[in-house]
Amino acid sequence: MPAPLKLSAITLDCADPLALAAFYRQATGFEPHPGSDADFAGLTAADGLRIGFQRVAGYRAPNWPEQSVPQQLHFDFDVDDLDAAEAELLKLGAGKPAQPRQGDRDGYRVLTDPAGHPFCLVRRKSGESA
Repeated sequence: MPAPLKLSAITLDCADPLALAAFYRQATGFEPHPGSDADFAGLTAADGLRIGFQRVAGYRAPNWPEQSVPQQLHFDFDVDDLDAAEAELLKLGAGKPAQPRQGDRDGYRVLTDPAGHPFCLVRRKSGESA
């Protein structure tokens, strides 16, 4: 059996790679890739995982939860405090989709990044490390 695959990068389509990279840099603390430019920007985590953002002509943002433009992908981010994380990300430019807010008992919240991609904040289970 071949060695298991190791995820090394995720790339998102968008209209403005530098702006979307700036949002995710503030949200995650990942470091910017030195070769980033107006057509492709990247961020790198301490463990080597990379997130890329590539310019796409005619980019159409997802319209979650409605599917006329599908969500394309989404991230899940583990957090200790849903309210605090949501408030901070909204200050950074995240959006809240027009849908009922998930209650704390559900353990997650859906937000959208500045390019419209939905992402989830998931309450970290006790005993899990950050």
